[in-house]
Amino acid sequence: MRCVLCRQGETKPGKTTVALQRGETTVIIKDVPAEICDNCGEYYLPEDSTEQVLAMAEEAAKKKAEVEILRFAA
Repeated sequence: MRCVLCRQGETKPGKTTVALQRGETTVIIKDVPAEICDNCGEYYLPEDSTEQVLAMAEEAAKKKAEVEILRFAA
């Protein structure tokens, strides 16, 4: 797929790190499967990965974690 951000690169399967912030909680999730632009590095998460990432972030927010670093597990 052509990258919608830079419009120059093509995306390829890979893994990325996703950082999310909600209120006072920052969640960093490593090794998330994604399509990554070979030109600018922008990433696109598949729907199932997005759902899991959001669930992980929600759990961290419920625990009132200030910073939580997790590894994605499919």
